[in-house]
This record gives sequence, C-alpha cells and structure tokens, in this order.
Amino acid sequence: MELQQLTVLLVEDSPMFRVMLRDMLQQMGVKNVVEQPNGKAAMEYLQTGALKPDLVCLDLTLPDVSGYDVCEHIRRTPAIAHIPVLMVSARNLPEDKAYAEEAGANGYLGKPFTPEELEKRVRQVLKAAAPRGSA
Repeated sequence: MELQQLTVLLVEDSPMFRVMLRDMLQQMGVKNVVEQPNGKAAMEYLQTGALKPDLVCLDLTLPDVSGYDVCEHIRRTPAIAHIPVLMVSARNLPEDKAYAEEAGANGYLGKPFTPEELEKRVRQVLKAAAPRGSA
C-alpha cells in the first residue's frame, strides 16, 4: 500500500506531540492525517467519520479512555475491526507491550523515536495487516 493513499487516524492528547507525529507522517508521504485529542473523540470519529482510516496511531495514555480500551473497541466493532493499530507510547515496559498486543494492537512504538523508526514500524504494521496477495 502506498503511503500517499493512506488515511491515518492519529490519537494523541499532547498537542505538541500530535503536531510532531502529524508532521512525521506527512514527511513520509501520508496525505490524510485525521487528528483526535482523546479516546472518546477517536471512537466517535471511527463510528461517524466520513474517511475510514487505513491505520490508527494510538497513544496508550489518554485523558479519558485508555489506548487499550480504544484498541479493544476497534477489535470488537465488525465494521472497523480490520483496521491496523499502531500503539505509540512513552511506556516501554514489556507488560505495556504485552497488554497492547492483548488488546489487539498490530504494533508498538516506544517514545522517543526517530522519523525512520516511525516509518519502518508503520510499513511493518501495514504489510502484516494487508490481506494476502495485496502486499
């Protein structure tokens, strides 16, 4: 899948980090980045938004609903359950990664990271989530 054709839902409560991540994604070539500041807004967007994302970049620590809960919501909702989720978090303990996997995340990226690490992880998650034969 070409990055230019992607729509990425970026769920991050820190405005500074949200801008930084959006800029990194756009520098990678992603044209459509939809930003949401918290878990409730993200879940609402996923149910009502016109553009269904091809990827969700999801912060683990959100002010209202945890990233784990948002990820579980995505996996429980048939219309969006196929959307790959990349957890992005400053929490780098092995159990954080294990919980993210349990919640249904396709990948995990610990903060801080470089633009190259983000692009590599985005491509890995998309490739792993692609239906067979379309990659």
